Amino acid sequence: MTEREQLDREDEEERELVRPPDVNRDANRSATRLELFFDLAFVLFVGRCADVLASDETLTGGFRFVAILVAGWWAWASATLYANRFDTDDAIFRLLTLAGMAGVIVMAASAEQAIGAHALWFAAGYALLRVVLVLGYLRVWRTLPEARAGIRPYLWGHAAGAVCWTVSLAVPGPGRYALWAIGVVLDLLGPTLAARVPDAPPLHMEHLPDRFGLFVILVLGESVAATVVGLRDGHWAAEVVLAAICGFLAAAALWWSYFDLSGGAAKRRLVQEGDGGTHQGVHDFYVYAHLPVAVSLAAVAVGLEHAILHGAEEHLPLGTRAVLGAGLAGYLLSAAVIQGVLSRRWRAVLLWPGLGVPLVLAVSLLPGLSPVAMVALCATVLIGGVITGVVQHRAGEIRVAKV
Repeated sequence: MTEREQLDREDEEERELVRPPDVNRDANRSATRLELFFDLAFVLFVGRCADVLASDETLTGGFRFVAILVAGWWAWASATLYANRFDTDDAIFRLLTLAGMAGVIVMAASAEQAIGAHALWFAAGYALLRVVLVLGYLRVWRTLPEARAGIRPYLWGHAAGAVCWTVSLAVPGPGRYALWAIGVVLDLLGPTLAARVPDAPPLHMEHLPDRFGLFVILVLGESVAATVVGLRDGHWAAEVVLAAICGFLAAAALWWSYFDLSGGAAKRRLVQEGDGGTHQGVHDFYVYAHLPVAVSLAAVAVGLEHAILHGAEEHLPLGTRAVLGAGLAGYLLSAAVIQGVLSRRWRAVLLWPGLGVPLVLAVSLLPGLSPVAMVALCATVLIGGVITGVVQHRAGEIRVAKV
């Protein structure tokens, strides 16, 4: 097909307002403009979740932060898995996506009091997202009979989640939050059960790591925002500026570590599976393993913001030290597991990111460190890890695909 014929075909498709769903098989597919627009609502959601932890750096605040972020992350991931297979970019798909985006906006606006005064609004926003996905899968069910067996676990899981969250609107107190947890767990089972269905609609192996990489960028953006907020609220004191420089270097090293090392090694395995691999569960592992990555990076942003803000003080509060240390250790451990399981090269992983886990924990536990010293030491560990990973890559010990 010539380039002109391809353009004519695309123009003809654009004129069709409604097109029946089909399994996406286009080569070199990446995130669409609608998906990027959809992600904007999640940028706000992650920011509000970070505010939950920033206002209460205790075990209780950490639990609330994780619980709310897990629900939102799965809302994003489940919408991404549907679009990965069945994005038709027609009027119906766009309207459903925009309706789901409205649900995310409601969740973002109510996130800080999701477990509290705004619980009903948060539940309503999440339930709307579930209903949107149910309608999308019902549309696929009607037009693609051959895909029914593969999408049935998703359809039932999202429907069960929608029921739990909708019923929770009428249930007071702890019972409401128990229904939320049950709804999310039932929802999470969908991909695992669908992977065991023979001839299920395949995932697009170029689009999947592209979308999850974008979510990592989204969460890393909170660390960049934390640098801005810390500088502004710290009134540009010399120590605050120095802490901000170190915080930015730490965020940059996290970006480099994921996209050139751990994330790239994971994508290489995904592409190999898409080209004929038979190992069940690889794709599910990739999806689920990004949950602790997202939670950890959001916690890192909170820790960096407070460390920069308190840069002129002699010591960091214990809560901030715990949040920053746990966030960095959680990310490095998650990255190590993702890279090790999917690349199957554990020797390289144990050196980096594996060695980084005890190092950042040790830094966070050292008594008497000033905020600047702590952030600087964390940045040093991360930069040293990136250099180690790059050397390993050049030596052929790490093999990656470009994310």
